[in-house]
Amino acid sequence: MRERLFLFLIIILSGVLLTYGTQSISISYDEANTFFNGSTFVHYLAFYSTQLLGQNDFALRLPFILFHLASIILLYKIGKLFLKKRVDRIVSVAIYALLPGVNGVALLVNSGIVVIFFSLLFTYLYLKEYKVASHLVLIVALFIDNSFGIFFIALFIYALFQRKTDLLILTLILFSASMYLYGFDTGGKPKGYFVDTLGVYAIVFSPLLFLYFVYAMYRILIKEEKNLLWYISFFSLVVSLLLSLRQRLLLEDFAPFVVLSVPLMVKVFFNSYRVRLPAFRKLHTLFFAIVLIALFANTLLSFFHKPLYAVMDEPSKHFAINYDIAKELADALKSKGITKVMTKDDKMALRLKFYTIERGGDYKLTTYKEIEEGYEQIDIAYYGKVVKTFYLYRVN
Repeated sequence: MRERLFLFLIIILSGVLLTYGTQSISISYDEANTFFNGSTFVHYLAFYSTQLLGQNDFALRLPFILFHLASIILLYKIGKLFLKKRVDRIVSVAIYALLPGVNGVALLVNSGIVVIFFSLLFTYLYLKEYKVASHLVLIVALFIDNSFGIFFIALFIYALFQRKTDLLILTLILFSASMYLYGFDTGGKPKGYFVDTLGVYAIVFSPLLFLYFVYAMYRILIKEEKNLLWYISFFSLVVSLLLSLRQRLLLEDFAPFVVLSVPLMVKVFFNSYRVRLPAFRKLHTLFFAIVLIALFANTLLSFFHKPLYAVMDEPSKHFAINYDIAKELADALKSKGITKVMTKDDKMALRLKFYTIERGGDYKLTTYKEIEEGYEQIDIAYYGKVVKTFYLYRVN
Protein backbone atom coordinates (compact mmCIF):
# COMPACT_ATOMS: atom_id res chain seq x y z
CA MET A 1 0.00 0.00 0.00
CA ARG A 2 2.85 2.41 0.81
CA GLU A 3 4.49 1.66 -2.51
CA ARG A 4 1.32 2.44 -4.42
CA LEU A 5 0.82 5.60 -2.38
CA PHE A 6 4.28 6.84 -3.31
CA LEU A 7 3.62 5.97 -6.96
CA PHE A 8 0.34 7.87 -6.82
CA LEU A 9 2.07 10.90 -5.28
CA ILE A 10 4.75 10.89 -7.99
CA ILE A 11 2.09 10.77 -10.70
CA ILE A 12 0.09 13.60 -9.08
CA LEU A 13 3.13 15.82 -8.56
CA SER A 14 4.33 15.19 -12.09
CA GLY A 15 0.88 16.00 -13.48
CA VAL A 16 0.64 19.21 -11.44
CA LEU A 17 4.09 20.35 -12.52
CA LEU A 18 3.37 19.70 -16.19
CA THR A 19 -0.02 21.40 -15.93
CA TYR A 20 1.74 24.46 -14.55
CA GLY A 21 4.17 24.20 -17.46
CA THR A 22 1.33 24.42 -19.98
CA GLN A 23 0.51 27.89 -18.66
CA SER A 24 4.09 29.12 -18.38
CA ILE A 25 5.16 28.68 -22.01
CA SER A 26 3.84 29.68 -25.42
CA ILE A 27 3.45 27.55 -28.50
CA SER A 28 6.69 27.45 -30.51
CA TYR A 29 6.92 27.74 -34.28
CA ASP A 30 7.69 24.02 -34.71
CA GLU A 31 4.68 23.12 -32.56
CA ALA A 32 2.44 25.56 -34.43
CA ASN A 33 3.62 24.13 -37.74
CA THR A 34 2.83 20.61 -36.54
CA PHE A 35 -0.57 21.74 -35.27
CA PHE A 36 -1.68 23.63 -38.40
CA ASN A 37 0.22 21.92 -41.19
CA GLY A 38 1.14 18.46 -39.89
CA SER A 39 -0.28 15.11 -40.89
CA THR A 40 1.40 12.89 -38.28
CA PHE A 41 -0.04 11.05 -35.28
CA VAL A 42 1.18 13.92 -33.06
CA HIS A 43 -0.77 16.44 -35.14
CA TYR A 44 -4.02 14.54 -34.73
CA LEU A 45 -3.47 14.15 -30.99
CA ALA A 46 -3.08 17.89 -30.53
CA PHE A 47 -5.77 18.82 -33.04
CA TYR A 48 -8.56 16.64 -31.65
CA SER A 49 -7.66 17.57 -28.08
CA THR A 50 -8.15 21.25 -28.89
CA GLN A 51 -11.34 20.45 -30.78
CA LEU A 52 -12.68 18.81 -27.64
CA LEU A 53 -11.36 21.20 -24.98
CA GLY A 54 -10.89 24.44 -26.87
CA GLN A 55 -7.89 25.99 -28.59
CA ASN A 56 -5.67 26.71 -25.60
CA ASP A 57 -2.28 25.66 -24.25
CA PHE A 58 -3.62 23.12 -21.78
CA ALA A 59 -5.68 21.28 -24.40
CA LEU A 60 -2.78 21.43 -26.85
CA ARG A 61 -0.41 19.65 -24.45
CA LEU A 62 -2.81 17.43 -22.49
CA PRO A 63 -2.44 14.28 -24.66
CA PHE A 64 1.32 14.30 -24.18
CA ILE A 65 1.00 14.77 -20.43
CA LEU A 66 -1.34 11.77 -20.30
CA PHE A 67 1.13 9.67 -22.29
CA HIS A 68 3.80 10.70 -19.79
CA LEU A 69 1.74 9.68 -16.77
CA ALA A 70 0.92 6.35 -18.41
CA SER A 71 4.64 5.87 -19.09
CA ILE A 72 5.41 6.31 -15.38
CA ILE A 73 3.01 3.46 -14.59
CA LEU A 74 4.57 1.24 -17.27
CA LEU A 75 8.09 1.95 -16.01
CA TYR A 76 6.97 1.03 -12.50
CA LYS A 77 5.52 -2.26 -13.75
CA ILE A 78 8.73 -3.03 -15.66
CA GLY A 79 10.76 -2.22 -12.54
CA LYS A 80 8.72 -4.74 -10.55
CA LEU A 81 9.98 -7.49 -12.85
CA PHE A 82 13.62 -7.21 -11.77
CA LEU A 83 13.92 -4.68 -8.93
CA LYS A 84 13.22 -6.71 -5.81
CA LYS A 85 13.04 -3.94 -3.20
CA ARG A 86 10.22 -1.42 -3.00
CA VAL A 87 12.54 1.51 -2.43
CA ASP A 88 14.43 0.66 -5.64
CA ARG A 89 11.24 0.73 -7.67
CA ILE A 90 10.09 4.04 -6.19
CA VAL A 91 13.51 5.65 -6.67
CA SER A 92 13.52 4.42 -10.27
CA VAL A 93 10.12 5.97 -11.00
CA ALA A 94 10.99 9.20 -9.17
CA ILE A 95 14.23 9.65 -11.14
CA TYR A 96 12.43 8.98 -14.41
CA ALA A 97 9.72 11.51 -13.53
CA LEU A 98 12.42 14.11 -12.78
CA LEU A 99 14.45 13.69 -15.97
CA PRO A 100 14.60 17.10 -17.73
CA GLY A 101 14.46 15.50 -21.17
CA VAL A 102 11.43 13.41 -20.31
CA ASN A 103 9.57 16.41 -18.87
CA GLY A 104 10.53 18.39 -21.95
CA VAL A 105 9.06 15.92 -24.44
CA ALA A 106 6.03 15.39 -22.14
CA LEU A 107 5.21 19.08 -22.27
CA LEU A 108 5.89 19.85 -25.92
CA VAL A 109 4.01 18.91 -29.05
CA ASN A 110 6.39 16.31 -30.45
CA SER A 111 6.64 12.57 -30.85
CA GLY A 112 9.14 11.97 -28.02
CA ILE A 113 6.77 11.02 -25.21
CA VAL A 114 4.61 8.93 -27.56
CA VAL A 115 7.73 7.02 -28.61
CA ILE A 116 8.69 6.48 -24.96
CA PHE A 117 5.21 5.15 -24.17
CA PHE A 118 5.16 2.62 -27.01
CA SER A 119 8.74 1.56 -26.27
CA LEU A 120 7.81 0.91 -22.64
CA LEU A 121 4.57 -0.81 -23.66
CA PHE A 122 6.44 -3.19 -25.96
CA THR A 123 9.09 -3.85 -23.30
CA TYR A 124 6.52 -4.63 -20.62
CA LEU A 125 4.46 -6.92 -22.85
CA TYR A 126 7.53 -8.73 -24.14
CA LEU A 127 9.01 -9.26 -20.68
CA LYS A 128 5.63 -10.60 -19.52
CA GLU A 129 5.81 -12.98 -22.52
CA TYR A 130 2.76 -11.58 -24.29
CA LYS A 131 4.49 -12.10 -27.61
CA VAL A 132 1.58 -11.53 -29.97
CA ALA A 133 0.57 -8.30 -28.23
CA SER A 134 4.17 -7.05 -28.08
CA HIS A 135 4.69 -7.78 -31.78
CA LEU A 136 1.49 -5.93 -32.64
CA VAL A 137 2.79 -2.91 -30.70
CA LEU A 138 5.96 -2.98 -32.82
CA ILE A 139 3.94 -3.05 -36.02
CA VAL A 140 1.81 -0.12 -34.85
CA ALA A 141 4.99 1.75 -33.85
CA LEU A 142 6.23 1.59 -37.43
CA PHE A 143 3.43 3.94 -38.52
CA ILE A 144 3.69 6.31 -35.55
CA ASP A 145 7.15 7.78 -36.01
CA ASN A 146 10.31 7.30 -38.05
CA SER A 147 12.54 7.33 -34.95
CA PHE A 148 11.49 3.75 -34.19
CA GLY A 149 14.07 2.74 -36.79
CA ILE A 150 16.74 2.97 -34.07
CA PHE A 151 14.51 0.93 -31.77
CA PHE A 152 14.19 -1.80 -34.38
CA ILE A 153 17.99 -1.93 -34.76
CA ALA A 154 18.47 -2.33 -31.00
CA LEU A 155 15.82 -5.07 -30.84
CA PHE A 156 17.37 -6.83 -33.84
CA ILE A 157 20.73 -6.97 -32.04
CA TYR A 158 19.00 -8.26 -28.89
CA ALA A 159 17.21 -10.96 -30.87
CA LEU A 160 20.46 -11.90 -32.62
CA PHE A 161 22.43 -12.35 -29.38
CA GLN A 162 19.58 -14.00 -27.50
CA ARG A 163 18.55 -16.21 -30.46
CA LYS A 164 14.98 -14.95 -30.61
CA THR A 165 14.19 -15.97 -34.17
CA ASP A 166 10.67 -14.56 -34.36
CA LEU A 167 11.74 -11.16 -33.05
CA LEU A 168 14.80 -11.19 -35.29
CA ILE A 169 12.73 -11.65 -38.43
CA LEU A 170 10.07 -9.15 -37.37
CA THR A 171 12.51 -6.35 -36.50
CA LEU A 172 14.44 -6.90 -39.72
CA ILE A 173 11.22 -6.54 -41.70
CA LEU A 174 10.11 -3.50 -39.69
CA PHE A 175 13.48 -1.78 -40.03
CA SER A 176 13.43 -2.34 -43.79
CA ALA A 177 9.87 -1.00 -43.93
CA SER A 178 10.91 2.03 -41.87
CA MET A 179 13.72 2.82 -44.31
CA TYR A 180 11.29 2.41 -47.21
CA LEU A 181 8.58 4.62 -45.66
CA TYR A 182 10.74 7.36 -44.16
CA GLY A 183 14.08 7.00 -45.91
CA PHE A 184 17.48 7.84 -44.51
CA ASP A 185 19.23 11.16 -45.05
CA THR A 186 22.47 10.54 -46.93
CA GLY A 187 22.61 13.81 -48.87
CA GLY A 188 24.77 16.84 -48.30
CA LYS A 189 28.25 17.16 -46.91
CA PRO A 190 29.05 14.90 -43.92
CA LYS A 191 29.39 16.83 -40.65
CA GLY A 192 30.26 15.64 -37.19
CA TYR A 193 27.78 16.32 -34.41
CA PHE A 194 29.24 13.89 -31.87
CA VAL A 195 29.82 16.56 -29.22
CA ASP A 196 26.38 18.07 -29.87
CA THR A 197 24.77 14.67 -29.33
CA LEU A 198 26.63 14.20 -26.04
CA GLY A 199 25.37 17.64 -25.03
CA VAL A 200 21.79 16.64 -25.77
CA TYR A 201 22.20 13.50 -23.67
CA ALA A 202 23.55 15.63 -20.82
CA ILE A 203 20.42 17.78 -21.07
CA VAL A 204 18.13 14.75 -21.22
CA PHE A 205 19.57 13.15 -18.07
CA SER A 206 21.34 16.11 -16.41
CA PRO A 207 25.15 16.02 -16.72
CA LEU A 208 26.03 13.94 -13.64
CA LEU A 209 23.30 11.38 -14.22
CA PHE A 210 24.41 11.01 -17.84
CA LEU A 211 27.92 10.17 -16.67
CA TYR A 212 26.47 7.51 -14.39
CA PHE A 213 24.31 6.22 -17.25
CA VAL A 214 27.46 5.66 -19.33
CA TYR A 215 29.14 3.95 -16.37
CA ALA A 216 26.13 1.70 -15.71
CA MET A 217 25.91 0.66 -19.37
CA TYR A 218 29.63 -0.17 -19.37
CA ARG A 219 29.48 -2.05 -16.06
CA ILE A 220 26.61 -4.22 -17.30
CA LEU A 221 28.51 -4.81 -20.55
CA ILE A 222 31.54 -6.27 -18.81
CA LYS A 223 30.23 -7.68 -15.52
CA GLU A 224 26.49 -8.15 -15.21
CA GLU A 225 23.57 -9.89 -16.86
CA LYS A 226 22.28 -8.14 -19.94
CA ASN A 227 18.51 -7.90 -20.31
CA LEU A 228 16.18 -6.39 -22.88
CA LEU A 229 16.35 -2.89 -21.35
CA TRP A 230 20.13 -2.90 -21.57
CA TYR A 231 20.12 -3.91 -25.22
CA ILE A 232 17.63 -1.18 -26.07
CA SER A 233 19.42 1.58 -24.13
CA PHE A 234 23.00 0.60 -24.93
CA PHE A 235 22.63 0.00 -28.65
CA SER A 236 20.38 3.05 -29.08
CA LEU A 237 23.22 5.04 -27.51
CA VAL A 238 25.84 3.42 -29.74
CA VAL A 239 23.81 3.80 -32.94
CA SER A 240 22.96 7.43 -32.19
CA LEU A 241 26.62 8.29 -31.49
CA LEU A 242 27.70 6.59 -34.71
CA LEU A 243 25.05 8.42 -36.71
CA SER A 244 26.06 11.71 -35.08
CA LEU A 245 29.43 11.40 -36.84
CA ARG A 246 27.49 11.89 -40.08
CA GLN A 247 24.49 14.07 -39.29
CA ARG A 248 22.64 16.03 -36.64
CA LEU A 249 20.02 14.05 -34.74
CA LEU A 250 16.92 15.40 -33.04
CA LEU A 251 16.29 14.72 -29.36
CA GLU A 252 13.13 12.75 -30.10
CA ASP A 253 15.05 10.52 -32.53
CA PHE A 254 17.02 8.66 -29.88
CA ALA A 255 16.49 10.01 -26.34
CA PRO A 256 13.22 8.07 -25.80
CA PHE A 257 15.11 4.78 -25.97
CA VAL A 258 17.98 5.60 -23.61
CA VAL A 259 15.73 6.81 -20.79
CA LEU A 260 14.43 3.26 -20.52
CA SER A 261 17.71 2.55 -18.74
CA VAL A 262 16.65 4.25 -15.49
CA PRO A 263 15.70 0.99 -13.70
CA LEU A 264 19.04 -0.49 -14.76
CA MET A 265 20.98 2.46 -13.34
CA VAL A 266 19.09 2.16 -10.06
CA LYS A 267 19.80 -1.57 -9.93
CA VAL A 268 23.52 -1.08 -10.59
CA PHE A 269 23.79 1.64 -7.95
CA PHE A 270 21.97 -0.19 -5.16
CA ASN A 271 23.77 -3.47 -5.89
CA SER A 272 27.06 -1.66 -5.47
CA TYR A 273 25.76 0.22 -2.43
CA ARG A 274 24.43 -2.78 -0.52
CA VAL A 275 27.48 -5.03 -0.88
CA ARG A 276 29.43 -2.51 1.20
CA LEU A 277 29.38 -2.24 4.95
CA PRO A 278 27.58 0.87 6.30
CA ALA A 279 30.89 2.50 7.22
CA PHE A 280 32.00 2.35 3.58
CA ARG A 281 28.81 3.70 2.01
CA LYS A 282 29.48 7.38 2.69
CA LEU A 283 30.96 8.11 -0.73
CA HIS A 284 28.04 6.40 -2.47
CA THR A 285 25.54 8.29 -0.32
CA LEU A 286 27.24 11.60 -1.08
CA PHE A 287 27.30 10.87 -4.81
CA PHE A 288 23.64 9.84 -4.79
CA ALA A 289 22.66 13.06 -2.97
CA ILE A 290 24.65 15.28 -5.33
CA VAL A 291 23.16 13.61 -8.41
CA LEU A 292 19.61 13.93 -7.07
CA ILE A 293 20.09 17.59 -6.08
CA ALA A 294 21.53 18.41 -9.53
CA LEU A 295 18.71 16.50 -11.23
CA PHE A 296 16.05 18.27 -9.16
CA ALA A 297 17.65 21.68 -9.83
CA ASN A 298 17.78 21.04 -13.60
CA THR A 299 14.15 19.99 -13.65
CA LEU A 300 12.97 23.00 -11.65
CA LEU A 301 15.01 25.29 -13.89
CA SER A 302 13.26 23.92 -16.97
CA PHE A 303 9.84 24.74 -15.50
CA PHE A 304 10.67 27.99 -13.65
CA HIS A 305 12.98 29.45 -16.26
CA LYS A 306 11.60 32.96 -16.63
CA PRO A 307 13.44 34.54 -13.64
CA LEU A 308 16.65 33.92 -15.59
CA TYR A 309 15.66 36.68 -18.01
CA ALA A 310 16.09 39.22 -15.20
CA VAL A 311 19.80 38.47 -14.84
CA MET A 312 20.69 37.99 -18.52
CA ASP A 313 22.32 40.75 -20.56
CA GLU A 314 21.03 39.23 -23.81
CA PRO A 315 17.56 37.69 -23.29
CA SER A 316 17.58 36.43 -26.88
CA LYS A 317 20.12 33.77 -25.80
CA HIS A 318 17.79 32.29 -23.17
CA PHE A 319 17.37 28.53 -23.75
CA ALA A 320 13.54 28.82 -23.73
CA ILE A 321 13.18 31.97 -25.82
CA ASN A 322 11.46 30.03 -28.62
CA TYR A 323 8.75 28.94 -26.16
CA ASP A 324 8.02 32.39 -24.74
CA ILE A 325 6.66 35.76 -25.90
CA ALA A 326 3.89 34.66 -28.32
CA LYS A 327 1.16 34.20 -25.70
CA GLU A 328 1.94 37.51 -23.97
CA LEU A 329 2.05 39.31 -27.31
CA ALA A 330 -1.34 37.89 -28.29
CA ASP A 331 -2.82 38.96 -24.95
CA ALA A 332 -1.42 42.48 -25.42
CA LEU A 333 -2.99 42.72 -28.89
CA LYS A 334 -6.34 41.41 -27.67
CA SER A 335 -6.35 43.96 -24.84
CA LYS A 336 -6.28 46.63 -27.54
CA GLY A 337 -9.18 44.99 -29.36
CA ILE A 338 -6.93 43.73 -32.17
CA THR A 339 -7.52 40.27 -33.63
CA LYS A 340 -5.66 40.73 -36.93
CA VAL A 341 -2.19 42.06 -37.68
CA MET A 342 0.09 42.23 -40.69
CA THR A 343 3.64 41.04 -40.08
CA LYS A 344 6.63 39.94 -42.13
CA ASP A 345 7.59 37.41 -39.47
CA ASP A 346 6.00 34.23 -40.78
CA LYS A 347 6.98 32.20 -37.73
CA MET A 348 5.47 34.62 -35.25
CA ALA A 349 2.37 34.95 -37.42
CA LEU A 350 1.78 31.18 -37.23
CA ARG A 351 2.32 31.20 -33.45
CA LEU A 352 -0.12 34.09 -33.02
CA LYS A 353 -2.66 32.23 -35.14
CA PHE A 354 -2.96 29.60 -32.41
CA TYR A 355 -4.01 32.36 -30.02
CA THR A 356 -6.64 33.52 -32.58
CA ILE A 357 -4.64 36.48 -33.89
CA GLU A 358 -5.04 36.18 -37.65
CA ARG A 359 -2.98 37.76 -40.40
CA GLY A 360 -4.28 40.90 -42.08
CA GLY A 361 -6.42 43.75 -40.81
CA ASP A 362 -5.61 47.42 -40.24
CA TYR A 363 -2.51 47.05 -38.07
CA LYS A 364 1.10 46.26 -38.84
CA LEU A 365 3.42 44.60 -36.31
CA THR A 366 7.20 44.96 -36.49
CA THR A 367 10.22 44.50 -34.24
CA TYR A 368 11.79 47.79 -35.34
CA LYS A 369 10.65 51.39 -35.78
CA GLU A 370 9.57 52.18 -39.32
CA ILE A 371 8.74 55.81 -38.51
CA GLU A 372 9.33 57.92 -35.42
CA GLU A 373 5.69 58.74 -34.78
CA GLY A 374 2.28 57.11 -34.92
CA TYR A 375 3.08 53.77 -33.33
CA GLU A 376 2.32 51.91 -30.14
CA GLN A 377 5.14 50.15 -28.36
CA ILE A 378 4.52 46.70 -26.90
CA ASP A 379 7.14 45.49 -24.45
CA ILE A 380 7.18 41.83 -23.44
CA ALA A 381 8.81 41.71 -20.03
CA TYR A 382 9.47 38.99 -17.46
CA TYR A 383 10.34 39.94 -13.89
CA GLY A 384 10.90 43.54 -14.90
CA LYS A 385 13.27 42.72 -17.77
CA VAL A 386 12.15 43.63 -21.29
CA VAL A 387 12.73 40.55 -23.41
CA LYS A 388 11.30 41.71 -26.72
CA THR A 389 9.84 44.95 -28.06
CA PHE A 390 7.24 45.18 -30.82
CA TYR A 391 5.92 48.22 -32.64
CA LEU A 392 2.30 48.43 -33.73
CA TYR A 393 1.27 50.74 -36.59
CA ARG A 394 -2.18 51.50 -37.83
CA VAL A 395 -2.29 51.19 -41.62
CA ASN A 396 -4.18 53.96 -43.40
